[in-house]
Amino acid sequence: MLTEEKAFEIRENVARIRENMKDYPHVHIMAVIKTRTPEEINFAVRECGITLLGENRVQELLAHYDDLDHSAKLHFIGSLQKNKVKYIIDKVDMIESLDSLSLAAEIDKQAKKAGIKMPVLIELNIGREESKGGIFPEELPALCDALRAYESIVPSGLMTIAPICENKDDYNGYFSEMKRLLDTVFKVKFPESQHPILSMGMSGSFHEALQNGTDIIRIGEGIFGKRGEPYKKI
Repeated sequence: MLTEEKAFEIRENVARIRENMKDYPHVHIMAVIKTRTPEEINFAVRECGITLLGENRVQELLAHYDDLDHSAKLHFIGSLQKNKVKYIIDKVDMIESLDSLSLAAEIDKQAKKAGIKMPVLIELNIGREESKGGIFPEELPALCDALRAYESIVPSGLMTIAPICENKDDYNGYFSEMKRLLDTVFKVKFPESQHPILSMGMSGSFHEALQNGTDIIRIGEGIFGKRGEPYKKI
């Protein structure tokens, strides 16, 4: 059940984010739906114009899937185990968290079985944090070269989760490096990619991401408020 108070909060939050994005009309707002109810998610899509959803967990994606408004595209943005790829391959429009050649091989295998080509973003661990997934920047050229072997994968750009920075200006260093890697490595390795995507910036850092050329900002709490327990379909 979606309360009037929660509906008002979601609508106001999306409007506030859009106001901050008025100088960046090409950028997409991704509503991150981890722990959210289908009622909240579908309100954001149907009443607030959200066209892109992001899910972090396979189990929650499967719990959400049948009840979602599929007019919005759905991206998988969390850490993805190889044995879970088969469960989401026909349900998502993009996998944003490709971080190894072995995962690429599994995505390619399952995409072939499903008769599709899966767009992927290569996840970079731009802050070199042990707790986060993603490859290091120096590994990007070799992974780009290796991805050419997989016919059912469409390399489409780069994604990162930046470290949490107390000083907002520190985000600029991470995000400007991501833009540099997109321009000097990804675009060189994949010149056929007409509009490569940069996915970076979250609720606490999307202003800086916008200033550094992101194409997607991923917003969860900034749209829906504080997270609750993982969503389970009853």
